Amino acid sequence: MCTGNSCRSQMAEGWARHLKGQIVEPYSAGVDPHVLDPRAVQVMGEAGVDISSHQSKKLDELRGIVFDYVITVCDNARERCPIFPGATKMLHVGFDDPPRLAKQARTEQEALDHYRRVRDELRDFIVQLPVMLAKKA
Repeated sequence: MCTGNSCRSQMAEGWARHLKGQIVEPYSAGVDPHVLDPRAVQVMGEAGVDISSHQSKKLDELRGIVFDYVITVCDNARERCPIFPGATKMLHVGFDDPPRLAKQARTEQEALDHYRRVRDELRDFIVQLPVMLAKKA
């Protein structure tokens, strides 16, 4: 979960489906969803993960799904995240916001480099996620 569900949470969902789809059922949502970020789609495609069919969605659209974990990937989402009923566990791991960083880039390549770095950080996080969650259990 992130603020806009346009970049970080979408990349995290893409990685989770691609790398851990046999053991997790990932969803992404935002507290204030925007349209899917084309640069996020581009850099994920470069890594062999197609998120072009993803849609930004508000958390309310996932109502009825019982979550074991809700992971926030930005501070704003952590602060605005609602309380989940039952045994849902919350985890926060903050990642830089590529669109914000890209605004200060001097070139498109420099802007994409921010996206690629965060993409790779999210991949590394997803790879380690099962071990991290087992330690928390």
